[in-house]
Amino acid sequence: MSFEDFARERGLIINNVIHDRWVAVPTEDHPKKRNGRYKLLGDVGWVQNWATMTAPDMWRSEGGVSPTQMRQARQADNTNRLEAERRAISKAGWILHQCQVDYHPYLKAKGFPEEAGNVWATDGARLLVIPMRLKNSLIGAQLIDEQGGKKFLQGQRTKGAAFVIDAGGVPIFCEGYATGLSIRAAMKAMKVRYKIYICFSASNLQEVALGIEGGFVVADKDPHAVGEVAARKTHKPYWVSDTTGEDFNDYHMRVGLYKATSSLKSALFARNASPEPE
Repeated sequence: MSFEDFARERGLIINNVIHDRWVAVPTEDHPKKRNGRYKLLGDVGWVQNWATMTAPDMWRSEGGVSPTQMRQARQADNTNRLEAERRAISKAGWILHQCQVDYHPYLKAKGFPEEAGNVWATDGARLLVIPMRLKNSLIGAQLIDEQGGKKFLQGQRTKGAAFVIDAGGVPIFCEGYATGLSIRAAMKAMKVRYKIYICFSASNLQEVALGIEGGFVVADKDPHAVGEVAARKTHKPYWVSDTTGEDFNDYHMRVGLYKATSSLKSALFARNASPEPE
C-alpha cells in the first residue's frame, strides 16, 4: 500500500506529499481544519487523525525497509518526539506567563461575553490560551484565535491531556472549551456539582474517559459520527444533539439555556451518571 493510500484510509487529505517533517493537513471529517498530520522519511512514515487517533500509525514501504532500519527510524523519531514535547512544555509555561486575564471575541461569539480567560497578545493577534494538563502537570496548550481557529503547540503531547473545570461533582467529558462552558452553565442551572474534563478531540475524550470511573459524556454530533462513536466506546452514558454538526455549545446557543439544561438533565438523570446536588 502506498503512503498516500495509508493516509487516506485514516481520513487524511493530502494533495502533495512533503518529506522529512511533520505536516498538518485537513481530514475527511474536518475538511476546513488541519486535524491530521503526517511525516514521511523515505520508506517509513507516520500518520495521525487527531479526531480518531491518540497516537500516530506507522507506515513502511513493502519490502523497502529492513528490521534494523525500521528500529533506527523508530528510535530517531522517538528521540525527536520527546525533545519536541519538552520544548512544548517550556513554551506553554512561557506563554501562560505572558497572558493577561481578559475578555475574548471567541468567548463572546460562543455566548459568554462576560467570561474572562488567558489571553496572549502576540504578533498583532490576541489568542485565547487553554492550558492542557496530564496528571496536574502542564504539557501544552490550545490556542484559539478571534475567528475560532484552533491549534496546539508544535510537537506537544495531547494524549491523555485535559483542561478541568472542577466543582467537586460528577465527571463529565467533552471535546471543546466552549462546550465545557455551556455544560457548566447547565449544571449550575440544575444546581448539580460537576467536574468537567475538556479533552480537545473525540479520540482523546475516549482516552481520558476510559481512565476515570463513572461519569457522563457530552458528545459532538459530527457528520461522520466520530464523536458519538467515541462516546459509545467509553461505555458511559452520553448526550448528543439531535442536529448534525452541533456540539452542546451550538445546541445551547440555538435553543437557549433553559431547553439545553432540560435536555442535558434528562440524559444525565435517566442514564444513572450519579449526579450530586450542590
